[in-house]
Amino acid sequence: MKNMQNRSGGSSKQEGEVDQRILDNIEQAKKANAEGNEFSYDDKDVILYNLGVGAKRTELPLVYEGSENFQVLPTFGVIPSFSATTPWNLDDVVSNFSPMMLLHGEQYLEIRKFPIPTSAKLVNYPKLIEVIDKGNAAIQISGTTTKDAKTGEDVFYNEMSVFIRGSGGFGGSSKGTDRGAATAVYKPPQRDPDVVVEEKTSEEQAAFYRLNGDRNPLHIDPEFSKIGGFKTPILHGLCFFGISGKHVYQRFGAFKNIKVRFAGTVLPGQTLRTEMWKEGGKVIFQTRVVETGKLCIAGAGAELVEEGKAAKL
Repeated sequence: MKNMQNRSGGSSKQEGEVDQRILDNIEQAKKANAEGNEFSYDDKDVILYNLGVGAKRTELPLVYEGSENFQVLPTFGVIPSFSATTPWNLDDVVSNFSPMMLLHGEQYLEIRKFPIPTSAKLVNYPKLIEVIDKGNAAIQISGTTTKDAKTGEDVFYNEMSVFIRGSGGFGGSSKGTDRGAATAVYKPPQRDPDVVVEEKTSEEQAAFYRLNGDRNPLHIDPEFSKIGGFKTPILHGLCFFGISGKHVYQRFGAFKNIKVRFAGTVLPGQTLRTEMWKEGGKVIFQTRVVETGKLCIAGAGAELVEEGKAAKL
């Protein structure tokens, strides 16, 4: 999402002090209306995304536009919002902002149009939802509605939370609002998973996935990743989100929404293990890195469109 640059360095207030300028900026930013910016895609972009989250050449509905069942993986819905230009600047609504201190905390995606078009001209409308002050950090939550440019019909809705180390202490609220499915935290049942899927990522996974729009050098440049505190470039969170979402989709079918919390990092070449539990019309899941045993996605869940219908691939 654009306008996440550091223009002025933000406030230098000490933790615990109230910075009225930031609080006023937050309220003003909440009221700001985006002009809307266009995002167009076609079958090539769909195939590129599907390959970026691990689609195989034998899965023709995902990689061949001539397939009678050619389709868009549901998690493609996060891609259009990356081009959204916000009507506020991030360094105006938090203190001491540095892009190097920013982490992707949570992602919520709602699919509002079925079937998802395999090509479309869309318009993104981002909005600031809230900024939470955690003292030594800030959490910014933004929401982006993506509409069909011709009909005005909603296609996707995304909420993205970013955790910004060292940017809190400005006197804001320390608790976020309850927004239903967008803020849900799913707890796995006390039983073995109903379905487990393992998938090894490739060494080139991040290099491939970044072509979908997120060209943060953290995921490709070793020198930049070292500055960010990582010995080697890490995989995009939305890439392993997409791989996990693909596992849910392939085993349980289309979902209305999906919510995840990013709990750890993944290195290209590591193996992902998605553990899934079917609970009524929802699938609760978590994903761990097989090589380390650590979770990279936690507290996750998806609400199904229809129970018991696996995807036709």
